[in-house]
Amino acid sequence: MERSRGVVFGVVAYLIWGAFPLYWPLLEPAGAFEILAHRLIWSLVVMTVLIIALRRTPQLLALVRDRRKLALLALAAVTVTCNWATYIWGVNHGRVVETSLGYFVNPLVTMLLGVLVLHERMRTVQWVAVGIATLAVVVLTVDYGRLPWLALVLALSFGTYGLAKKKADAGAFESLALETALMAPLALVFLVGLGLTGRSHFTSEGPGHAALFVSAGVVTVVPLICFGAAAVRVPLVTLGLLQYLAPILQFGLGVLHFHEDMSTGRWIGFAIVWVSLAVFTYDSLRARRPVVAPSRSAYTANSEKA
Repeated sequence: MERSRGVVFGVVAYLIWGAFPLYWPLLEPAGAFEILAHRLIWSLVVMTVLIIALRRTPQLLALVRDRRKLALLALAAVTVTCNWATYIWGVNHGRVVETSLGYFVNPLVTMLLGVLVLHERMRTVQWVAVGIATLAVVVLTVDYGRLPWLALVLALSFGTYGLAKKKADAGAFESLALETALMAPLALVFLVGLGLTGRSHFTSEGPGHAALFVSAGVVTVVPLICFGAAAVRVPLVTLGLLQYLAPILQFGLGVLHFHEDMSTGRWIGFAIVWVSLAVFTYDSLRARRPVVAPSRSAYTANSEKA
């Protein structure tokens, strides 16, 4: 039951994240760091209200007193903030397709972290899927004429974030509240600096634009709560599979809505990525099927034993 709930939470989170390329351009002409700072501040406001309303203050204080969990959530806060800044910058600079590559690669990073840090195991077919996807990254690197740094930063930062959340094993609400509280002071200093130098866009573009800034708190908190709830309920390998939902939507928006250029090499590279996804998905679904052993005893293959 808990694993099923975790899958649902994960699906909701990734569908919302997949639609984000439609949202961040609405906050222009603000730059990526100004948008990020507002995202942190208003997320903290939303989380403070939720913590009080749900009476989770004791759990939050318990996290602060637990040095191990505090350190892990501090790592989570730093890595997700780096992820947010990179993603917003990429979307608002016309590189939605490349950001989608980052989230296609991200499940590979997540699975490898599960193997290297949590000692999870992957089956041979899943290693083949990782190898195919690695080939795709090489092809895309050749096509771009440079290392796709934007995609790699997104993949590594969010993979590390997921691992830190998994290891912390903290409640979704109080952990996210603590993460935003740790980063919000820096964001506030940055916004005050913008205001003092006359470069703030919070009030200069009208009340509707200011309302969009405020809404960043809600659109940030909802999927992160869902992700946090999923991370403590399902193995990292399962999260790796679910994470493909967001880049599929992002890629579609980049090509069909934003009309970004797709050369033949990029189509080939992304096609190889999708082959990797197909192999991994087939293996995961096959492992879920009940299998009858020669002794006539039945068992259900564990798709996460990989």
